[in-house]
Amino acid sequence: MCEIFCFNSNKPKQINECLECFYNHAENHPHGWGLADMQSDEFVINKEPIKATCSPHLKEILSNPLVSKNVFAHIRLATMGEIISPNCHPFIEMDDNNRSWILIHNGTIFDFPPLEKYLEIETGNTDSERILLYIIDEINKFEKDKGSPSTIKERFTILTEIVKELSGDNKLNLMIHDGEVTYIHSNMRDSLFYLKNDDGFLIATTPIIDDNCWKPVELNKLFGLIDGTIIFESPEHENEFILTPEHEKILEDFQNSINGE
Repeated sequence: MCEIFCFNSNKPKQINECLECFYNHAENHPHGWGLADMQSDEFVINKEPIKATCSPHLKEILSNPLVSKNVFAHIRLATMGEIISPNCHPFIEMDDNNRSWILIHNGTIFDFPPLEKYLEIETGNTDSERILLYIIDEINKFEKDKGSPSTIKERFTILTEIVKELSGDNKLNLMIHDGEVTYIHSNMRDSLFYLKNDDGFLIATTPIIDDNCWKPVELNKLFGLIDGTIIFESPEHENEFILTPEHEKILEDFQNSINGE
């Protein structure tokens, strides 16, 4: 599948070393890379459908100090969707109140019919992009009914229900940012880890720097972070994802299709 990474802090910090360690995992995730870092309250997004370690553009970016308090990174092993730039993460969409949302995903949606209506309007053809479009629609519906923008607590409540629904028989390791809050969710054991220190949180599919303080992200909960602090924690749902032979066959068939086998 893919690997995901984020840094969430109360102050800007240079994180080139962490990103270089993360992107060095690209040998097993060769189908694209992406990077989003917040600069002056707006995200700068770069992504390409090539192996991260083969990208001159990424090498140029990391040759200069990358200083930020919110960073998201992704390396792709395609399980759904072609190997093209529109299918690389992060995905970004704006809701009706001009709030920009960013999403990166490690997993596969095997079954969730409400996402099918986005097949004709998405830019690429991934289940991950459809997740973000679905979230935006749910936020827009809530705010239209309310008649005013949502609060951060209301958005966290909405996303708590969404991840509970989406995670049924689907692998749903997500990192989302709505302009204020970073949301983290994992429902597969030993597939997402965090390191907490004075600078904030590092969160990644696998520990990326030598430190024995990395811990697994608690399963089946949504966490909301601002400035390196957990401000919201959802109740635990029951949808832990366990990879079955049936799941493996679906993924294997897709890998064979993109390899021309």
